[in-house]
Amino acid sequence: MSENGESTTTVMVAAVANLGIAAAKAVAGVISGSSAMLSEAAHSVADTVTEGMLLTALRRGSRPADEDHPLGHAGERYVWALLAAVATFVGGAVFSFYDGIHTLVQGEELGDPLVSYIVLGIAAVLEGFSLRTAIRQVSAEAQRAAAPFSRYLRLTPDTTVKAVVMEDSAALAGLMLAAGGLLGGQITGSGVWDGVASILIGCLLVYVAWVLGRSNAELLVGRALPPRMRDAVRDELLAVDHVVSVLDLTTLIQGPEEVLVAAKVDFRDVASAEQVELACEDAERRLRARFPSVRRVYLDPTPGRG
Repeated sequence: MSENGESTTTVMVAAVANLGIAAAKAVAGVISGSSAMLSEAAHSVADTVTEGMLLTALRRGSRPADEDHPLGHAGERYVWALLAAVATFVGGAVFSFYDGIHTLVQGEELGDPLVSYIVLGIAAVLEGFSLRTAIRQVSAEAQRAAAPFSRYLRLTPDTTVKAVVMEDSAALAGLMLAAGGLLGGQITGSGVWDGVASILIGCLLVYVAWVLGRSNAELLVGRALPPRMRDAVRDELLAVDHVVSVLDLTTLIQGPEEVLVAAKVDFRDVASAEQVELACEDAERRLRARFPSVRRVYLDPTPGRG
């Protein structure tokens, strides 16, 4: 299965899980009167909307290049992923803050928390399954890239899967906070614990939205390959016959599986035009063989400095 196909499966699993969880949390929140449960329902609704946007990002970003878009549509993937991060903030965090502050100021009447505990338990199982699916994909991709899991997750250009990992992790943490708020209210009879839990869920969602928003913004602006990979690209170019030095190297991540490489290269002065042309073809073959995500290679023969 291709990386894009794996990402689609991962996002769809998360979307189906969150849709059912959102409805169950909303019912439990109304029955128990828990603001934390209602915040968690808003959290799941925001996640469902987010995953819908991520599916749109995958579909639109995978369209091939055309005359009006010669470099393809991969960048559109990050536009929709950025909007998904905004949806997480607006749909989940703002409601959680409002509901938590309203509970602290106005108080709340606590109902039977049993239904909420049951829903939280079921939600934890479903979120855990979704998270496991996402982690398996990231682990496989990190292994292929020969990179540690945490570093790969931080730098991966596949922000759709990164969003699922972060949202599901935040969802499990939010479930623990909601359970803590319910338990605190049950023990003390005060709704303060529930209000505080709701506000903490809002803070969690703000953090997730900020991290995902920053990652997608960096890729939209234009991010280069990591230093170690840039060095490897330079080494591959220097290993080509007739190449004397690489004067300037530019790499640009255009999508999860699309990287552009452009370089000013000093060729041997005695090399013929045909040898330079063959060297450029060899350089492109070498780069694509070592880095399958490299889709475009542009080399500019340039006289050496001095």
